[in-house]
This record gives sequence, C-alpha cells and structure tokens, in this order.
Amino acid sequence: QVQVVESGGGLVQPGGSLRLSCAGSGFTFSHYAMGWYRQGPGKQRELVATISGITSTNYADSVKGRFTISRDNPRNTVYLQMNSLKPEDTAVYYCNAHPPSRYYGPDLWGQGTQVTVSS
Repeated sequence: QVQVVESGGGLVQPGGSLRLSCAGSGFTFSHYAMGWYRQGPGKQRELVATISGITSTNYADSVKGRFTISRDNPRNTVYLQMNSLKPEDTAVYYCNAHPPSRYYGPDLWGQGTQVTVSS
C-alpha cells in the first residue's frame, strides 16, 4: 500500500522537545522529497520543513534553529526533531512525500499527528 504514516505527537510543556516520525511504504522512498507541514487551530496548513533525496533542507523562519528534519532512507523514514517548543507550535503535523516528477503520481499525505504545547 502506497502511504506515509506519522507518529510521535503528544502533549509537551513549553520549552520541551518531541520527535515526529513518518514511515513511507509502497514507493521508492529515496527518490521523493519529504516534508512536514502543520495546521494550527483556525489556520491554514503551512510548510514546516523539507528535505530532498540528497538531504538538502529547508525550514520555515518560525522554526529555524529549533527544528531539525532528517531522513533514513534504508528505513524509509523521515524525522522532525522539535526542540524549544512554543505554544504557537501547537498544530496537527502532516508528513508529505513529493514525487520527483508527475509521472510518479500525486503527492502523498499522512493522516496527521497532533502536537500540543501547553503547561
């Protein structure tokens, strides 16, 4: 089955850390750029971080210096390490797999994992 599945969300206090994982299956994981997006309450979905197949990374300004995206191609998994979390980081976090060309098919999205930052 072609899919990406997130895990690792939860409730954390401000200043704390969480690591999200996203496991891909049914496609050639190493060929896809992977990304994390989030959607906070009453907000539009926004990009958090992306990583190419060659591990070039890109981050939203709001998370630079606090979040780190990485990938383990043999394990078909992408991670998002989140440190120094703030209440405004509260959102549903979605994993995205972006194909190298349209011939591979559409983007893949996970079902999302909730991250809540609160004391």
